[in-house]
Amino acid sequence: MTKKSFTLLLSSLLTFSMLTAACGNNNGNNEAAATTDPGTSGGTNTATTEPAPEPEKPTEIKIMLPLNTAETPPDTIKAEVEKLTNTKLTYQFFPADTYEEKLNSSFATDSLPQVTYLKNQTTFIQMKESIKDGQFWEIGPYLPEFPNLNKLKPEILNNTKVEGKLYSLYIGRPLARQGIIYRKDWADKLGLKAPANLDELFAMAQAFTEKDPDGNGKKDTIGLVDRNELVYGAFKTVSSWFGTPNNWGEKDGQLAPEFTFPQYIDTMDFFKKLRDGGYMNKDFAATSKTDAVNMFVSGKAGLYIGGSMQDIDTLNKDLIKNFPDAVLDTHSMVAGPDGKFAQWMIPGYNNVVLFPKSAVKDEAELKKILAFFDKMMTPEVANLMYWGIEGKHYTVVDGKAKPADDKELIEREVKGYKDSVIGEYETNGMYQSLNVLPGRIHAEELVLENVKVGVADPTAALDSPTYTSKGVELQQIITDATYNYIYGQLDKAGFEKQVEAWKSRGGAAIIEEYNAVYKK
Repeated sequence: MTKKSFTLLLSSLLTFSMLTAACGNNNGNNEAAATTDPGTSGGTNTATTEPAPEPEKPTEIKIMLPLNTAETPPDTIKAEVEKLTNTKLTYQFFPADTYEEKLNSSFATDSLPQVTYLKNQTTFIQMKESIKDGQFWEIGPYLPEFPNLNKLKPEILNNTKVEGKLYSLYIGRPLARQGIIYRKDWADKLGLKAPANLDELFAMAQAFTEKDPDGNGKKDTIGLVDRNELVYGAFKTVSSWFGTPNNWGEKDGQLAPEFTFPQYIDTMDFFKKLRDGGYMNKDFAATSKTDAVNMFVSGKAGLYIGGSMQDIDTLNKDLIKNFPDAVLDTHSMVAGPDGKFAQWMIPGYNNVVLFPKSAVKDEAELKKILAFFDKMMTPEVANLMYWGIEGKHYTVVDGKAKPADDKELIEREVKGYKDSVIGEYETNGMYQSLNVLPGRIHAEELVLENVKVGVADPTAALDSPTYTSKGVELQQIITDATYNYIYGQLDKAGFEKQVEAWKSRGGAAIIEEYNAVYKK
């Protein structure tokens, strides 16, 4: 071949190559063209694009928790939480009144789900022996890996530790929300002010019973409605006003249980006198919380004591349906016989959540579940679960959450999830409440005042093996004896005999064990 022929052939090949490249670009293969090595002239493009990464599969989590409403909530909130947390959640709601039975049966049959909420501090105590046996995951070493969980208050976490180790996350609550919710319209009609001391409290209960506060000409009201709960009902709150220690107190430098103090006897005498006079529901020891609430909102009673003064919103909502002119208010500064104020305090939580090893198979699964709770402690998720959907269940006013007027909608769709939110507004960043009901505004002021005179439980962070194994069982002796005393079926000597029974069956060991670690 001549040099001229070779030159013509090379020219033709170059022209063909350029045309081919041009056609490729015109076909819209810009991504391929952009990946061609600029250092080559007319070279073949061998680069390939990376496939888009597969979206991470949602973490499947089953959650068991108590339900404090009449109906199981729909999936409205759950669906939004799943989107924000990349999870597939299965909530197993069980009525709070029978939750302990379900919890115990599920535990006995190894059918607890991955996430198990308890009911309260009492059920936490019941679980401590099983925690010690290694049936739940220790989570303390993992918290530093999760920035939001790591914000939980150390002093409250310490109150939930078992033998110095952390197994649970807590649902935070104000330290002292207890007090009185009362019919202010009845009090105003009868010329009564909020009770400044225990004598005035008794007088109000008596007047609400005997002086026809509803003006219907019938003797169909009582002063106080109480329920079958010595802690979160009226008894413990009134007992603190008498000066009774919070579960345990000091005698001569040693810890002793509250029911060995004379103020506990004084409290029983107070309730016995109320019951004997007909100034409270006589069958209170057999009255559920639901029935007690129904009595109050149906206009049968004028005083509701214990639990949380913040319940005034719900009670008011239901009460004014029946009595549009009714007015509620709150009160907690009731002086004891010595003229002093006191209020028992919780250890900063009202419930905890545990992670059973029977359901959470390995560390990797545990970390995925903890990652969900870490996201729950972001303001976005915490607000969703606690307040609901903005614009539907609440609006933001002055940086606070204002619940919608449709209280039934909120209770139906939000309440079930609200009770499961980890931490508190200081740690999870959720909105505080914008309160408009005067009685609720007053309640929030009183919560702060309560803490100033608050009485802590000195055993909250202490451990007693006997209390862990027998404490709940032994407490039933005292609970029964307390009710029987108030009902007139035991006198003081009979009550003290039951205290001795408590000691002989294990109580003495509890006293010894707590004192062995007290003030070390």
